[in-house]
Amino acid sequence: MHCVSATGRRIINKKIKRAKLPAFFETLPRCVVGMEACGSAHHWARELRKLGHDVRLMPAAYVKPYVKRGKTDAVDAEAIYEAVRRPTMRFVEIKSEDQQAVLAIHRARDLVVRQRTQVVNMIRSILREFGHILPTGIEAVSKFAREHGAEAQLEMPEIADGILGVMCHQLSGLDARVDGLTKLIEQHAWLDADARRLMRMPGIVPITAWAVVATIGDAKQFETGRDLAAWLGLTPLNKSSGGRERLGRITEKGDRYIRKLPIIGMTSRALMAKNSPEKADTWTAKLLDEKTFRLATVAMANKSARIIWALLTKQEEYRQPIT
Repeated sequence: MHCVSATGRRIINKKIKRAKLPAFFETLPRCVVGMEACGSAHHWARELRKLGHDVRLMPAAYVKPYVKRGKTDAVDAEAIYEAVRRPTMRFVEIKSEDQQAVLAIHRARDLVVRQRTQVVNMIRSILREFGHILPTGIEAVSKFAREHGAEAQLEMPEIADGILGVMCHQLSGLDARVDGLTKLIEQHAWLDADARRLMRMPGIVPITAWAVVATIGDAKQFETGRDLAAWLGLTPLNKSSGGRERLGRITEKGDRYIRKLPIIGMTSRALMAKNSPEKADTWTAKLLDEKTFRLATVAMANKSARIIWALLTKQEEYRQPIT
């Protein structure tokens, strides 16, 4: 804890236990409290706001330049004090409990999907060791898992077939969890007005819409649509110098989960435009002709982020572009 008066005089610099933190802030007069936006930071920000304090969360990467030397809690606390005083510092909007509850569902589903992918790869690898090849796609493996044991045993040792049965049982359970969490997300997404507004955009499904709304909160915290796209890490990395403009790959800053959702959605949209050019709008068709496929899908995701900002800030409905 690093406390400084309005005149710049250091008042407190000491370690405080977590259990004693609420009581400590109750004794303090109303003041500005700077914190790094790390684990449990949003919880403590809400608690301190209830006590009347002005809480400001900052990304840890923005605080790091103000660390003078070494790496201790006292030095970090002083660096946070220095950072929170900067007039150009960017702050993180404090999430509500409802927002974090929504994101907990998304994180759980993302974890289960990754676990399912691991099990699918394990089943494929076991089968390949004995000369059995399954078609590409998760559906083919899921179908095999459901039918395993009902038919004659494959040509492989009994021990290997037993392990394969365990993996198939686990895959069936993971499939059921993914389906259940997906339905839960879709049900809640249709109940949210902003999420319904975003779902009218091509390539934006309920999972993407609800995740974006819950993560962003108030879209007015971003001045422009480009700020939102940059926050998602969808803008090119600027390496310009000496008046010469150099743009590289996208920055990939921010939340990886939220960033990949619009890219996946735009990939599906690009595939549809590629297979049915007559149904594609002029901008998308021109982009796919001039750019490589992956570069085009990222550019489409960048544009979708700007449209999302416009829809959320202006509270308007999506309008199809005139082709």
